[in-house]
Amino acid sequence: MKIYVCLKHVPDTAANIRPLAGASFDESVKFIVNPYDEYALEQALKIRESGADAEVVAVTAGREAAVSTLRTALAMGADRAIHVKTDTYFMEALETARLLHEAISRDGSPDLILTGRQSVDAEGMQIPYRLGVLFDLPVAVNVASFSMAEGLVTVEREIEGDLREVIEMSLPCIVGATRGLNHPRCATLPDMMKAKKKEIRVIPQADLGPEPAASVVELLELKTVPDRGRGKMLVGSPDEMARDLVRILRENKTL
Repeated sequence: MKIYVCLKHVPDTAANIRPLAGASFDESVKFIVNPYDEYALEQALKIRESGADAEVVAVTAGREAAVSTLRTALAMGADRAIHVKTDTYFMEALETARLLHEAISRDGSPDLILTGRQSVDAEGMQIPYRLGVLFDLPVAVNVASFSMAEGLVTVEREIEGDLREVIEMSLPCIVGATRGLNHPRCATLPDMMKAKKKEIRVIPQADLGPEPAASVVELLELKTVPDRGRGKMLVGSPDEMARDLVRILRENKTL
């Protein structure tokens, strides 16, 4: 059984991102494995550890620095990794999905593809669905519970209203993990040392064919979120606070 886990190399959520000219930013900040993708990787490892004859392959599309995310995945327990090496950090979801699809298809026939529900940088939430179209496979995203038996995958996915939807899919299929699915393990120092000897196959982006003729989305500029100011506490009786609130709203032209 081949399980492919799609990962993204992203800035740490605690990092202070400083935009530069155009669509670039100061990349000297700490980078990590996309947190949602860690749930996907942990689930793949749990499947293998449950006794399934499975190979776990970590896959990413990104610049040279993204190799550190793959090393982390290998230290956590992935058997090997594939790095589609690109020249740019930001790629539209259409191109990212194409590269992942090509890399996986040329490596083998997937029995299960696991991803995170979204990335914490762009938050596009498109990759699982686009891979589903390219592979012509069923997709379930926002998955918080997973089980597999006799060629069937049963998942519970979170939907609106604090509800969960139960979906059953036959293998092969694509699953997008979310928080609560499991508790991702931390790699130990010995695991990190062993990971240095594991295989990372590097594929230049150009080797996977030409990009689509026309881009669907173009990122023009990055901007910091403007300071919205501090909250103001209203005091007095309910009637007085209500009058003050109406006055403030009128002064700010929100009424």
